[in-house]
Amino acid sequence: MTLGTGVEKTYTTSRCETRIPMEVGVHISGHATLPGRETTFTENVSSRGARVLSNRRWKTNDRLILATLAGSFCSTARVTYCEGAPETGFAVGLELLDPTGDWLIASPLQ
Repeated sequence: MTLGTGVEKTYTTSRCETRIPMEVGVHISGHATLPGRETTFTENVSSRGARVLSNRRWKTNDRLILATLAGSFCSTARVTYCEGAPETGFAVGLELLDPTGDWLIASPLQ
């Protein structure tokens, strides 16, 4: 990216927190051209984001609803990237905008 000085600048973005590898069953909905709810799973999660697998191609900045199959977690989310993933369709990076609830249900042994 050139910023008027003739010198090319490169910007990188790093995460504020580490994602935890965790497969959680989720519903995602809100696709602009393919209505309905897709059942899929996460590859990793954090309090601010998640990476989910999808059969659908999403556009950067699309908004969707993410909800866990078990537990009480739900959030609107913004698509930060969508890249091809072998055998699964697409890997979608999500920024969680208003998360509520818990990712997992509590163990009955606790």
